[in-house]
Amino acid sequence: MLPPIERLAVFRTRITDLYGVEHPIVQGGLQVVGVAELTAAVANAGAMGFMTALSYETPEDLRRAIAKCRGLTDRPFGVNITLLPALHPPDYPGYLRVCAEEGIEFLETAGRSPEPFMPVVEEAGIKVTHKCTSIRHALKAQSVGVHAVSIDGFECAGHPGEDDVTSLILVPLAADALDIPVIASGGFGDGRGLVAALALGAEGINMGTRFVATAEAPVHPAAKQAMVDHNELDTTLVMRTLRNTARVLANATARKVVEIESRPGDTDIADLIPYVAGSESRGRVWGEGDIDAGIVAAGQVMGLIRDIPTVGELIRRIIAEAEAIVAGRLPGMTIG
Repeated sequence: MLPPIERLAVFRTRITDLYGVEHPIVQGGLQVVGVAELTAAVANAGAMGFMTALSYETPEDLRRAIAKCRGLTDRPFGVNITLLPALHPPDYPGYLRVCAEEGIEFLETAGRSPEPFMPVVEEAGIKVTHKCTSIRHALKAQSVGVHAVSIDGFECAGHPGEDDVTSLILVPLAADALDIPVIASGGFGDGRGLVAALALGAEGINMGTRFVATAEAPVHPAAKQAMVDHNELDTTLVMRTLRNTARVLANATARKVVEIESRPGDTDIADLIPYVAGSESRGRVWGEGDIDAGIVAAGQVMGLIRDIPTVGELIRRIIAEAEAIVAGRLPGMTIG
């Protein structure tokens, strides 16, 4: 648990009230990275942490990881379940059953609509945040009963959708269109971003790439340092030709994918699979620090990442910076 270093401001929003957390900061699902150690650190810092279900091969593996996380924190945390289209999908009912049996209080879903699973989670009393990349998908999520929406702007790591709308536009559009709380995602990594998101109508911010570059993230030091050394220009978009766009670090593997997609004629998924799939390559990136070994999801927020603090230090810094802006800089700009 974190010692009380200083009194932090409290930014109370519908998200903090809904999920019982202190700060409106969310650690989104990070496959391989979103495990017990990182999630517990986020929870202990008063923010909203998520373990990533698909980091674990089976539901029982997830159950053991939840127990491990509970041994590291007494604060609430959630589980991310990304609903992927697949010929042989993961055991989603099994993962959901474990979440219900283990008393998980909130889920983050992404990918396909969570509608088929809403009766199960509602019966278990689990609150659901669904990650969306467009207003039409957010409205659909609201209509099926999710409790909040995380809206991903084009700056985000991973899949930003196909509309290419940035957070500056997408967040206020979502806040205007929805009745449920909106979490701003994509391009957020400091106190300035938190204040901006709240001003745009969001109830909190979601950070992924920024949490990779923290002391508790279970990745190789070279992978963390890569988040510091690269900037906002060092991402690229892959799988655009398949309308499954992903923003990733512009490393050797990503450049090869872009080169294949730029060839004349239609891109075949079979041409890309050796480069964009495979836990082995991701293991080499995160586990061995071989940054060029595989596709690495990374957002343009890398331009704002300049160090590798502990999670607690990062959260305290964001809240303190946001407080200073609200209490100091903004009032001085008003003309009475």
